[in-house]
Amino acid sequence: MEASKKLTWFALAFTVVVAAAGGVVSAQNTAQDFVNLHNSPRADVGVGSVTWNTTVAAYAQSYANQRAGDCRLVHSGGPYGENLFWGSAGYAWAASDAVGSWVAEKQYYDHATNTCSAPSGQSCGHYTQVVWRASTAIGCARVVCSNNAGVFIVCNYYPPGNVIGQSPY
Repeated sequence: MEASKKLTWFALAFTVVVAAAGGVVSAQNTAQDFVNLHNSPRADVGVGSVTWNTTVAAYAQSYANQRAGDCRLVHSGGPYGENLFWGSAGYAWAASDAVGSWVAEKQYYDHATNTCSAPSGQSCGHYTQVVWRASTAIGCARVVCSNNAGVFIVCNYYPPGNVIGQSPY
């Protein structure tokens, strides 16, 4: 009976550890996490998948490193499409937070008219870049900003999307 109790406690402890690890896994920021988070909304609108591109990712990391000092949401002006995210200090912002915020703009995009019907101050351009059919490669980076200023996340897209007059899908 004693061995049975030990086995039960071990199984319970193992379950708790696995459940806790599941929470950690969901807050990852790997290349595959970014790719998966992009490909789900793309599939929802019938757009092909994106893949991770190391050249685009190196550009994103270089730019994120530049922004780490001030955490400002200023676009790089580089050769790629670009989505930016900033989250305040005190939370371990992750890929899912950034991509989730961009995809949440879907509610403001009207595909029939290819316009953003957002209330004042809202946009849908981040969403349209995520699902832009011609953008097939991404690279993203995340940095913790200096002086406890939060987290900066950038995703770059090749080829760039949001071409005026064109529909994303």
